[in-house]
Amino acid sequence: MVRILGLSGSLRSGSYNSALLRAAADVIASGVIGSEATLEIGSIRGIPLYDGDVEAADGIPAVVQALKARVQACDGLLLVTPEYNNGIPGVFKNAIDWLSRPAAEIPQVFGDRAVALVGASPGGFGTILSQNAWLPVLRTLGTRPWFGAKLMVSRANKAFDADGVLVDDAVRTQLRDYLAGFVRFVAASKRTDTA
Repeated sequence: MVRILGLSGSLRSGSYNSALLRAAADVIASGVIGSEATLEIGSIRGIPLYDGDVEAADGIPAVVQALKARVQACDGLLLVTPEYNNGIPGVFKNAIDWLSRPAAEIPQVFGDRAVALVGASPGGFGTILSQNAWLPVLRTLGTRPWFGAKLMVSRANKAFDADGVLVDDAVRTQLRDYLAGFVRFVAASKRTDTA
C-alpha cells in the first residue's frame, strides 16, 4: 500500500489549492487508479512563524512535531502550492522550514522522500513559477521529486464550483493521470527501498 500525505499551501477556507487536494483525495479513494494507494490530507494551519529564538527556548512546537510524524510515516508527499507574487507562498515555505528543524533531522523527514507538486490559480499560467521555485528547496532537503508529469490548473475559478468541487472533466482526467503516475513512482521507490 502506498501512503501519500497531501498538504495545501493555503489557509484560506475557499482555497482552490485545498479544493484540488480534496479532489485528489477523492480520486485516490474512488479506486479509479487502483486500490494500492491512500491519500491523507494534512494541514499547515496553526504552525507559527519560524523563529530560531522560539526554537532554542521552547523546542519544536507540538503542531510541527505532529505534522513531522505524518510526513515521516508517508511514502510520498503531494505539495499543492498556490502562487503568490510569482513565487512560493510564505505560509507554505514557513511550514516546510519548521519541518526541517532541527537540521539534523532533515534526512529522516525529507531525505529521498518522493514528492510531487501541483497547484491551482485563477490566473492563466497555473502555478508554474511557484512550482519551479520549490525545486531548489526540495533539492536542498534531499527529496526525490517526481517529474513524470505536470499539473498546473489555470483559471481555477472555472474548474471548481462555488463549493470547491472540481467540475472540469478535463482537469479531473489530468488529475487522475497525474496521480496514477505519482503512485507508480512511489510504489517503484518503495520496492527499491526494500530490495
